Amino acid sequence: MNQLKTFLQALTPISDREFEDSRHHFYEVDLNKGDFLIQEGKVCKQIAFVTHGSLRTFYVNDKAEEITACFRTENNLVSSYRSFILQEPSSLSIIALEKTNLIVIDYDKLQKLYSTSMTWLNIGRLVAEREYINMEEYASVLNHESAKDKYRRLLDEQAVILQKANIEHIATYLGVTRRTLSRIRQEVSL
Repeated sequence: MNQLKTFLQALTPISDREFEDSRHHFYEVDLNKGDFLIQEGKVCKQIAFVTHGSLRTFYVNDKAEEITACFRTENNLVSSYRSFILQEPSSLSIIALEKTNLIVIDYDKLQKLYSTSMTWLNIGRLVAEREYINMEEYASVLNHESAKDKYRRLLDEQAVILQKANIEHIATYLGVTRRTLSRIRQEVSL
C-alpha cells in the first residue's frame, strides 16, 4: 500500500489519516502470466494499481488481429476506463505479461470515496486528465512519428516492456509489422 500512497501523493496531497481511512476499500489481486484483468465484452468493475509486474491492453480489429493499445508496468494505474466509467461492456482486454500484483478498488467503492471526500474526487479528476493526455499523446505519436522514432520512444520510456512483451505485441503497439520491427531493432542497436 505504500507504493499506492506514494503514487497518490505525487498527484495531490492526501493526509495520512485520509489514506488510512480509505485503505479498507482496496484489496490485492495476484495474476499469473496470461490471466486477464478484464476481457472484451465484460463490464470492467475495477481500477488497479500495478505494484509488481506488467500488463498489456489490447483489442481485436475487424481482421480478428490483436492490436496492442498500451502496456502498464509498476507504479501505474490500469483499467478499461470507458467500460469502468460507463459500466458497459469493454471493447478491450487486459492481460498479465508475467506474474503481476495489483492493488484494486471496485467501482462502487470508488464512487463512495468520491461522494465522501474532496481529495478522492480530485484524485479521480487528475487520473482522468492524465489518462486522456496519455491517450492523446499516443495517438499523436502513432500518427506523426516514424516507426524508428516510435521504437526509440518505447526504448526511452518503457524499455522494460522490450524484455516482457513478445515482438508481435510490440509491433502492433507501434503500428508496424513484425518484419519492420525486426529491421528497426537492428538499425537502432547499431
